[in-house]
Amino acid sequence: MAETTTTTEKNLALLRTAYETLERGELDACVEMLTENFIANVPGLPDPLHGPEIWRLGAQAMWDGFPDLRISVEDMFGADDKVAVRVLFSGTHRGTFQGIPATDRRVSFRSIELYRVEGDKIAEEWVAPDMISLMQQISPAPADR
Repeated sequence: MAETTTTTEKNLALLRTAYETLERGELDACVEMLTENFIANVPGLPDPLHGPEIWRLGAQAMWDGFPDLRISVEDMFGADDKVAVRVLFSGTHRGTFQGIPATDRRVSFRSIELYRVEGDKIAEEWVAPDMISLMQQISPAPADR
């Protein structure tokens, strides 16, 4: 009897590929994995953002600030059309990020992320990166101010 791949397994594979592609810095290929009407739910914003280009802007900002970005998926599981991920980002602050000039400091921070998949593309994301930790790591020390 031939094995069949479940929708959940396909969704997990899609997200694994997306993170691997992002870690290689292949943003165009990542955007191709998003639906045309992609929705980004971002902490601190009252309304979701729409479109793959919104995602690209956020990803490009990370790459500009941390050109050696590494992504380690620590946990990933799915059910139905959703995939949850616990991920560790690390890199060196070598470019301006969120208005803070490069410090050349090594950083790492975690994010909890939830995705909704439609067909074979990522349709929506809810991300909760630990931005407080990241900003503390790159902010000037009190003596620097």
